[in-house]
Amino acid sequence: MHVLVVEDEAGLAAELMHFLKQEHYKCDWACNGEDASERIAVNRYDFILLDLGLPDYDGLDLLQEARETDYEPAVIILTARGELEDRVKGLGLGADDYLAKPFSLLELQARMQAVSRRKFNVKSSVHAFHGFELDSTARTVSYNDQNISLTKKEFDLLHYMLLHKNRIMTRLQLTEHIWGNILEDDYDSNYIDVHIKNLRKKLSAHAPTDWIETVRGVGYRLTL
Repeated sequence: MHVLVVEDEAGLAAELMHFLKQEHYKCDWACNGEDASERIAVNRYDFILLDLGLPDYDGLDLLQEARETDYEPAVIILTARGELEDRVKGLGLGADDYLAKPFSLLELQARMQAVSRRKFNVKSSVHAFHGFELDSTARTVSYNDQNISLTKKEFDLLHYMLLHKNRIMTRLQLTEHIWGNILEDDYDSNYIDVHIKNLRKKLSAHAPTDWIETVRGVGYRLTL
């Protein structure tokens, strides 16, 4: 999952980023509204963790900008403005959840997982498909209880495609999810093809993988 942390308190932002990276999220940080607005415009984030009290921007304006994008990032408001009026206004503008400061990082993680389950209509952290099982909490993949060793990027790629099963995912979408901000990194769409090839090889050692469909000139789709 690719996360944008919008937070002007550097210490709190660093703590959030450190925790989320340990939990295998890909993170960007925006310390003010202008930076956040630019990042939201050019990247496809899965989550935006949004502080309302920014020095140059009202966070609720950023929330509206996020809702006007052509994708649907989940937004959790993190703020000291915990009054009922602020919570109601934020949720009314489309925020998926609201967490008042100070908050527990474990509670934040639990809320992000709950938002993901609602967004993708998934009732459990265990995905069962064609005899395979992927446990997104334990970060394991198995077939008939036999563990399959995947690299971090292979696991993230398979999990992300499972969440978007039966939808065509372009190489650009998959690259942004795995590598984050492609404008700042050395982008090569061939990376995705290499990881899909390796993924197929490891999974097909246990069972056919014709459900990983190549969409010529576009990307890939899991037909489940």
